[in-house]
Amino acid sequence: MIKSMSVVAIGNAIVDIISHCDDDFLLKENIKKGAMTLIDAERLELLYAAIGPSVQMSGGSASNTAAGLAALGSSTGYIGKVRDDKFGRVFRQDIIAAGVHFDTSAALNGPQTACSIVLVTPDKQRSMSTFLGACVNLIPDDISEDMLAVAQMIYLEGYLWDQIEAQKAFFKAIEIAHRTNGKIAMSLSDSFCVERYRADFKNLVKNHVDILFANEIEALSLFETDRLDDILDIIRIEVETAVITRGEKGAIIVNRDEIYVLDAEPVANIVDSTGAGDLYAAGFLHGYTSGKDVITCGRMGMICASEIISHIGARPETDLKMMLTEKLT
Repeated sequence: MIKSMSVVAIGNAIVDIISHCDDDFLLKENIKKGAMTLIDAERLELLYAAIGPSVQMSGGSASNTAAGLAALGSSTGYIGKVRDDKFGRVFRQDIIAAGVHFDTSAALNGPQTACSIVLVTPDKQRSMSTFLGACVNLIPDDISEDMLAVAQMIYLEGYLWDQIEAQKAFFKAIEIAHRTNGKIAMSLSDSFCVERYRADFKNLVKNHVDILFANEIEALSLFETDRLDDILDIIRIEVETAVITRGEKGAIIVNRDEIYVLDAEPVANIVDSTGAGDLYAAGFLHGYTSGKDVITCGRMGMICASEIISHIGARPETDLKMMLTEKLT
């Protein structure tokens, strides 16, 4: 019996295959730079054969955030669907080893565990080609009411909206949170995801979400403008707290009362931006569920993001708790 949990993250359980390439390779393979594009199993096989040396590890936006939260000491759960196959077992072992509670049952048949080929260009942008695979099998029955009912915060990734059954699972989680006085945080995930589901996302943000995470491009896309100033007054009416990350420009935190502009944390060498937003959310939510003020939450997010972009992959390689202690004192 789970007595309490700080955050439960729900998302697409994916194994990341990370490789470096140049812009010419993206053009040759018709890959949208800086975005996540859905592909089928055949395309995955062809693209995997075409890339250079790679590093393979468990990933997925919400699971990266969950792992980051666990590394910070938050009691954290994760809900996501994998197949009972090699990659599914790797994913399960990795996320549990990271300290995350994960007991979603594996699919016994159907497509393989989801994989995402993450291509990192010299400018450190990442372009993802994702085969959702077993992720499409996430259904409302996979949503653990026992776990969500004792969670302070439920964190949802926008990528879930690509599947109808996952949308139903999304709303089941929201209903449980509303009923048990939990809060809802959501990441917009990707600008093309926003374009596909803009009306739905606007409804979610206005009526169900307490904390919204978005990068600048995603936020501009949601409100269909090219000027950040245009959306700041709008977004503070729509949602309790909005966090807009801006890469090296830092972040803007908007709430009902104030707008805070935070500088980015200095990084000596940016290696790979994969997971930067995911770990920012981890730092922010760890602070939020610990009762910190929003400026401190924002700084915690910045510090966690700065660690993750200093190496390949979206899982921390440094003691995040120690980093926060050193940089916040």
